[in-house]
Amino acid sequence: MPRSTHSHPGFQMVDEEDEDNDTAFTPIATGLVTPTSPPATRRLHSARTSDLDLRSRLPSRLQLDEHSNLLAFPDGIRNYTSAPNTATRIPSRAGSILIPKHHSRSGSLGSRLATALGLDRRRRSESGLAESKVSLFTDERVWYDQFTSTDWVHDSIADAFRLRDLRSRKDFRGRLYAWFDGAQGWILVAIIGCITACLAYFITVTETSIFELKEGFCTGHWRLAKRACCHGEEECSAWQSWGQRMGFTGIGRQWADFITFIVSVILFAVAACLLTLLTKTEIPSSYSLTTLDENLGAETKPMGDGDDLSSKGARGLHATHDSAPPPQTTVYYPAAGSGVAEVKVILSGFVVHGYLGVKTLVIKTLAVILSLASGLSLGKEGPYVHIATCVGNIACRLFSKYNHNDGKRREVLSASAASGVGVAFGAPIGGVLFSLEEVSYYFPPKTLFRTFFCCIVASLFLKFLNPYGTGKIVIFEVRYVTDWKFFEIFVFILLGVLSGALGALFIKASAIWARTFRRIPFIKKWPVLEVALVALVTGLVSFWNRYTKLPVTELLFELASPCKTDTSSGLCPNGSDDIPNILRSLGIGFIIKSLLTTVTFGIKVPAGIYVPSMVVGGFLGRFVGHVVQYLAFTYPDASIWDGCAADGGMESCVTPGVYALVAAGATMCGVTRLSVTLAVILFEMTGSLDHVLPFSLAVLVAKWTADAIEPLSIYDLLTEMNSYPFLDNKLRPIFTTDLEDITPAVRSHRVIDISTSPLVPAPLLRRKLEHLHSVGEVDGGLPVVRHNVLVGLIPAPDLEFALDKLEDEEQSLCLMAQTSTWHDAEEIDDQDRDPTDFTPYIDPAPVALDIHSPMDLVFQCFVKLGLRYICVLRDGQYAGLVHKKTFVKYIKDLEQAGET
Repeated sequence: MPRSTHSHPGFQMVDEEDEDNDTAFTPIATGLVTPTSPPATRRLHSARTSDLDLRSRLPSRLQLDEHSNLLAFPDGIRNYTSAPNTATRIPSRAGSILIPKHHSRSGSLGSRLATALGLDRRRRSESGLAESKVSLFTDERVWYDQFTSTDWVHDSIADAFRLRDLRSRKDFRGRLYAWFDGAQGWILVAIIGCITACLAYFITVTETSIFELKEGFCTGHWRLAKRACCHGEEECSAWQSWGQRMGFTGIGRQWADFITFIVSVILFAVAACLLTLLTKTEIPSSYSLTTLDENLGAETKPMGDGDDLSSKGARGLHATHDSAPPPQTTVYYPAAGSGVAEVKVILSGFVVHGYLGVKTLVIKTLAVILSLASGLSLGKEGPYVHIATCVGNIACRLFSKYNHNDGKRREVLSASAASGVGVAFGAPIGGVLFSLEEVSYYFPPKTLFRTFFCCIVASLFLKFLNPYGTGKIVIFEVRYVTDWKFFEIFVFILLGVLSGALGALFIKASAIWARTFRRIPFIKKWPVLEVALVALVTGLVSFWNRYTKLPVTELLFELASPCKTDTSSGLCPNGSDDIPNILRSLGIGFIIKSLLTTVTFGIKVPAGIYVPSMVVGGFLGRFVGHVVQYLAFTYPDASIWDGCAADGGMESCVTPGVYALVAAGATMCGVTRLSVTLAVILFEMTGSLDHVLPFSLAVLVAKWTADAIEPLSIYDLLTEMNSYPFLDNKLRPIFTTDLEDITPAVRSHRVIDISTSPLVPAPLLRRKLEHLHSVGEVDGGLPVVRHNVLVGLIPAPDLEFALDKLEDEEQSLCLMAQTSTWHDAEEIDDQDRDPTDFTPYIDPAPVALDIHSPMDLVFQCFVKLGLRYICVLRDGQYAGLVHKKTFVKYIKDLEQAGET
């Protein structure tokens, strides 16, 4: 009667009670000598039998000399049928050569394993390690699961083996393949740049046409905006308001226009929200994520201690304790918000399936048009980053080199995100710096050049499409003809302080609003209701104010424009007497726009924060500029104005538009903490080398001020509150401990012990895998130990993939050892069926550190190498495994304790 896996003497089955027990793992006591290192188990035993004993066990027709193979014929094939049938078993395993008893089973796995062990020593020493690596990194690997981390090391090594095989061909076809392989990256980023430019053109043209429909339409062509319909004039007969179209006159017409405007704002906003809700995604309960969209009001779920984790609370994505109730299912909407924080986390190696997919791309493109057309206080620049990254992710499917390697894919995604900023602001160099400074985690030199190429292609294609009808690619273009004066340096510094403080306070205000209003039960349950309320308020306060009624981009242009080129905005005084009225209008606009931007950020529509924050800063800067202008005209004899021309007009001494743009950039710096990127974007928008110094000075001061008030940027705050497993490579923590302090105790259900036998029952492996899933470590791994020595590690996704391929899992045995002894080979032959070989899924050389390693080294390994876990050794023996999520939790605890 065939024996089951449970009856095999080589297995030590763990009872269900033992599996849940938290007792520490102890190696099985055996009579074998414990190897000193994992490589020792891969070598043949050093103890040898005598030559006479060897000759008595080998076929008599085999002639032996000093070059003879003791385990096989020269052709590498072992003939078991010629061995004596009465071979005596030597009790000691070390140094013995055992002949299997079932001689007729020459094709079994045991015989094949014996043949493999009998290969020529010289051939093994030259190519054994290389072959093992090739088998590990060139086989069919498992695709990354949802909410796991990218294995950067594996992807890098796999690509190196791919390149080696590609370059090994020296014929013409091989050289042609190698050339095409090198050109794939350039072709791909060029395609991404062209598609991104086309989408930007489509969004800009469509949004501009729909935006004006809230107020009226052009009788000649309904798709034309009011400015195009009237050829730049404020009013014309070709443009009709809805009240005029309905036949109202006087006050009735004004009320009809007002009601139509309110209804249009609400309809466009609600339609954008309904489209966004189509991307609803639910996260399984085993993940302790708060949310995955820009919702600062999401309630942080109570975090348990986690399996083998410290008892301190944490915000990171980690396991919940087995006895703790599972968290509720988390719901998020990929098309909501700007997506910059999520793109940043994805580029760091976090896997979120569907967030950069076709559905998200299509819905967000359409929804951002409606949200912009509604007139809400939001921008399109952040969503452009997400949309461009979606294009890059989809385009990677064209080439298997990028489609099947997540590490290579993220190089392309970095270039894609940069092209989004490049087409949003019309600043290709600013886009490259944005990718380098803000979103990219891994940015090698070749990626820098390809990113620059992608941004240039996108900008050239956008200029060819001409979405703004001006022949320019910038969202607006201003030219300042007068240079700044020396006394203005102090004003620029003051603007940097005020703008930095304003940006930091905006972050705090947004968080407070979200944690109060958005946690109201019916608001939390019906996000479309919040969008409708925000749209209603926006329509009510915006209709009566000219500045808040304009699109954010056009409003920023009016605030930053010098009066010599703009006389219809109402911001150009004819004398000092007009300045108080202008200050009153700017103050009202500043208050309204600040409040609307605060309540709008985080609602369930595609929304960016870049230009709205610049508009708020523009109001502040223009206000300060007119105050300085008023002082210059009120006290013209003061010595501080000596450099001003006496008859140069209102802007001979002070240009308020410069102050507006300086404060706009500084406020955006206070919100996002971008520095060099902002200075370059402002330069590319103005084309003025004279004002690069004021821009840069204000940005520097704003960043210092904002960091002092609120250390986290708006996207860093989202990353922390959403519990992303993100390690900031710009962070430099101060550690006072070593690796031992965060190393969990070794548990029996956390390791695969092959001390007794390399064969492990599949049900036991399944239970160990389910335990990892239950504590949220879907991207974890199970170390393979022999006599408490680490001999390999099998990742949890690969183990799940291998188990799912088994036909009869309940009765299957799995070979978990990379090499086996002769006793193991005979033991395998004793089985009625060949076990399934799991060794191709095992990493034979996982990254391991000594338990006394400094924490700075651990931090560098996780950040620079992108590891998912680190094995811990004590005196060469396995002592535990530290997962990246555990280390992130430890960093969060340090931040909360104020030690970083």
